[in-house]
Amino acid sequence: MFVKQLSVFMENREGRLEQVTQVLKEQNINILSLSMADTTEYGMLRMIVSNPEQAKTALREAGFSAMLTDVLAVKLEDQVGELHKMTHILCSQGLNIEYMYALASADRRAMIVKASDGETAGKAVLDGGLVLYSNEEMCR
Repeated sequence: MFVKQLSVFMENREGRLEQVTQVLKEQNINILSLSMADTTEYGMLRMIVSNPEQAKTALREAGFSAMLTDVLAVKLEDQVGELHKMTHILCSQGLNIEYMYALASADRRAMIVKASDGETAGKAVLDGGLVLYSNEEMCR
């Protein structure tokens, strides 16, 4: 039900993002989707990657603070109202959407969602008629 998200906490300074992408490139890891949020001094980079465990290990060895988090990858069709359908399902269950970001490629469209209760959110999404990508499907 869950997809592994790689989160990297890093200083907000020139070159740090390039260093992260260099490590991933050297490990032959593909970045499928990412979201980056920042403050004045620090940034949080969240990514769906082709090999999350290997990426976490490589980044830690390079001195980065990296961790894996379970998130949902909710398949959404390219039509009006799909995002509302998902948010309505989650809100009707009293769940908070902590953050989300889009993943779009030639063969996959999804919203990456971190909800206040992942298990309940996953069940609600499935019961509501939407589809969840598995970690294996995302990392192919």
